[in-house]
Amino acid sequence: MGGVADSPFDVVLFDLGGVLIELRGVEPMRLLSGIDNDDELWERWLTCPWVRAFERGDCDATAFAEGIIGDWGLTAEPAAFLDAFRDWPVGPMPGATELVDAVRARLPVGCLSNTNALHTEEHFSRWPIFHAFDHRLLSYELGLLKPDRELFERVAEIVGAPPGRILFLDDNVINVEGATAAGVRAVHTRGVEAATRALVQAGVLG
Repeated sequence: MGGVADSPFDVVLFDLGGVLIELRGVEPMRLLSGIDNDDELWERWLTCPWVRAFERGDCDATAFAEGIIGDWGLTAEPAAFLDAFRDWPVGPMPGATELVDAVRARLPVGCLSNTNALHTEEHFSRWPIFHAFDHRLLSYELGLLKPDRELFERVAEIVGAPPGRILFLDDNVINVEGATAAGVRAVHTRGVEAATRALVQAGVLG
């Protein structure tokens, strides 16, 4: 699959949470964990073995909740933690659908997200933006996770583009570093306005 002739890219991939989708999970986890720095909090989350297992599809929600509580030393009960976690995704940010549509008018577009069946089935799959993507690349379906190199290599195979012809936007530095190490053109960006600026600077949008 190729892009338009004047584009430096063949496909644009968006992270969901923090770029196109609003998440409410940072504040609850900050309070539960006592970690005040968002980047530090997300790095611990992304490298937590229980998060990685759940978002690879290797354990169920109950085991995930029990594992998180034990690993992080949280005081919440598993059922209460899961009830809160279930509602972390709030919805598409203003302008998110329009941005995806604008990119798709020029290039194939996809989402590349570390996520789980719970959030996908109860939230993402119910939103029209989710069905606007040409590629829906979800960690629990692939059995692979950002920021691992194997994930980005597999993604390049699926979308049919060399890593250097893939533009990837993500709100977590650790994921951008992982993508860059795999040869993907990755930009650290948060929110729709910042993503739009990044796409203009990259020559995808005018």
